[in-house]
Amino acid sequence: MTDRVLAGMAHVNGVEMYWERRGGGGAPLVVVHGGFGVTGMFGGLLDRLAEHRTVVAVELQGHGHTPDIDRPFAYETFGDDLVALAGALDLGPIDLLGYSLGGGAALRAAIQHPNAVRRLVVVSAPFRRAGWFPDVLAGMDQMSDAGFLHMKDTPMYAAYAAVAPDLAGFGALMNKTGELLRRPYDWTEDVSAMTVPSMLVVGDCDSIPPSHAAEFYALRGGGLRDAGWDGTLPTGSRLAILPGRTHYDIFQAPELADVADAFLTA
Repeated sequence: MTDRVLAGMAHVNGVEMYWERRGGGGAPLVVVHGGFGVTGMFGGLLDRLAEHRTVVAVELQGHGHTPDIDRPFAYETFGDDLVALAGALDLGPIDLLGYSLGGGAALRAAIQHPNAVRRLVVVSAPFRRAGWFPDVLAGMDQMSDAGFLHMKDTPMYAAYAAVAPDLAGFGALMNKTGELLRRPYDWTEDVSAMTVPSMLVVGDCDSIPPSHAAEFYALRGGGLRDAGWDGTLPTGSRLAILPGRTHYDIFQAPELADVADAFLTA
């Protein structure tokens, strides 16, 4: 268990970005929540990851403690914000672990700022929009503040309401998130050309199919040939499919900490 958690705000790209720091030593690991999430959504995962390194959990624009600004949500600007935060906190080259929406943000950070990111773990996030299952995409297409009464009864809203500087901002969060989730993207070429060693982690009952995870891995040079008797791996990247895990529990799974820790310390 981590004995002490430090917290603060950092001014990056016009955003007053909330952060929490725990652990010590090693390459700093920045952890990014999913849509509507806060740092607390990870439960004990942050403490497990902090047993061997410094862990900095953040909250993106308009999420949790971090106030919104007059700027649309975009994976690209979120990626810039993450790297700017690392600079503001003087972390040096960082490792990144992002879940779902945060996985997209972390992936863009590694693509856009390869010299600032040492290793990348993408959890339950595709590299193109069509990677989500069709029913998941249909739900994304409906995301707006029109569904506020439904969201108000969810743990996500309760976590937001416990820490947000302005409860009235949740409607804007829903609208901006919906606009982001409906935006088409396909980062196939960027992922193929990316130089940062990366790991994709999904559940075998996730919101994206294992076949998409395998395609991601192949773009990183994995799963294309046998490693050989000498044990030389064909790629510095990895793929983990966690059994019995879904999009809605993988971010607190103890085995996520295990596979991420093994990759980050390899």
